[in-house]
Amino acid sequence: MLSKSRFLAGLQCPLSLWYLCFKPELATPVSPFQQALFDTGHEVGLLAARRFESGMLIAEDYLHHQEAVRKTHSAMADEDIKALFEPAFLEDDIRIRVDVLERAERSKWNLIEVKSTASVKEIHEFDVAVQYRVLRDAGLDIARVYLMHLNNKYVYGGTELNLKGLFTLFDLTAQARSLQNEIDRKLKALKTMLGKAQPPNIAPSKHCTSPYLCRFWEHCTREMSENWVMNLHGITHKKIDQLEAAGVTTIDEIPETFPLTQIQERQKQCIDFACDYISDKLASQLLDVEYPLHFLDFETVAPALPHYARTRPFQTIPFQWSDHILGKDGTLDHHEYLCMEDKDPQAEFAQTLLSTLGETGTIFIWAPYERRIITELSERFPNLNLELNALLPRLNDLNAIIRKNYYHRNFNGSFSLKAVLPALVPDMDYAALEIQEGATASLEYLRFLNAKTPAAEKENIKSNLMTYCGFDTLAMVHIREALLQRVNKK
Repeated sequence: MLSKSRFLAGLQCPLSLWYLCFKPELATPVSPFQQALFDTGHEVGLLAARRFESGMLIAEDYLHHQEAVRKTHSAMADEDIKALFEPAFLEDDIRIRVDVLERAERSKWNLIEVKSTASVKEIHEFDVAVQYRVLRDAGLDIARVYLMHLNNKYVYGGTELNLKGLFTLFDLTAQARSLQNEIDRKLKALKTMLGKAQPPNIAPSKHCTSPYLCRFWEHCTREMSENWVMNLHGITHKKIDQLEAAGVTTIDEIPETFPLTQIQERQKQCIDFACDYISDKLASQLLDVEYPLHFLDFETVAPALPHYARTRPFQTIPFQWSDHILGKDGTLDHHEYLCMEDKDPQAEFAQTLLSTLGETGTIFIWAPYERRIITELSERFPNLNLELNALLPRLNDLNAIIRKNYYHRNFNGSFSLKAVLPALVPDMDYAALEIQEGATASLEYLRFLNAKTPAAEKENIKSNLMTYCGFDTLAMVHIREALLQRVNKK
């Protein structure tokens, strides 16, 4: 039996569906970040339901689907019920739960899918199309098909959420109807595939990460070489298709005549000749500085549902910074800030940041993220506009310097801090930290703010957040030092 989620998994990759049905233990466990996304989706769904009057929730879980179907049909017969939340249907061995089924004119219904996103994606069209197909087979007359998603232009007033402003409806009726023939073909093919004893022979490729990272990615790629063509920096789907058609699976097999970008060419040469790429400009890029040197990193949160007055859905809110300060004499100091109250941290963040950075000294950052946050803060706080904008000319992107002037074969096509650090400074390891990446830091901060989190646990979260953010900036200090050492050895 297929569910909507399994159908969508099969749409992305039939092998993924086969594993879900017969070898689910091979999947990578759901991460805390993924679980938080699921929880947010549930919370958004509950809010969306409050937009409808005289509605009824079909509360039975997926283990009691038949009972949910029975209650759904009973509720549909009651004309006093204007909307159903989580109604259940089962047709042609496909079971679905609809987010909202709204009673329209006469005996017609509106199908409404709720998403905790700020826009409509192609996968959403297939999402509503398969639901439309099941409802049609169940004998329902569907008037309109909508996707209800968050409106990222809505500004929260600070008291009650305005649900009409928070959500926006996008009409997908035409798309749902036009996809019916394709839905039927896909369903038939997937059911045939599931009837076979052996999984389909599908190699990992571009489909594994689009529209979502497959939960079986780690299993399917466990034996892939580090030089696998999918690790080629910035490789496009078109190039993947061309290389696969030519039977090329590793970067060293790529023909010299195959068109590559400058960085891709460097990556291939470093693999072919087991060397590093160091440009003649690297030293000057690293040494053209004004002391003291600041190594700066921000942590932010972007909640789907606005938490503070005058903020929007998915607005980026900075709550923490770390600044390692390197003096000309080699002394290293560390300043940091973490908002420890459930309040909008942005003003305090900006003021303390200006205090630590002062008026002089090159500010090293990693990628343009910090520049964007500083610019947004300057727009939000006109009284700090001049001081914040004065920071911008002092920013020096260490990531951009490396992209233009250095490559190490162990980067594996990535210029993220997590990829660059172990290649250049193997003694520093994110794996030793409780928090190892920014998404987890954001989740932990929200947990820190939660009034239900015990005090002892909050202290632990606070310590872990400070350790992680400080590790990022200390890593930048040592990366610059390691690069200068390599220049001197050249």
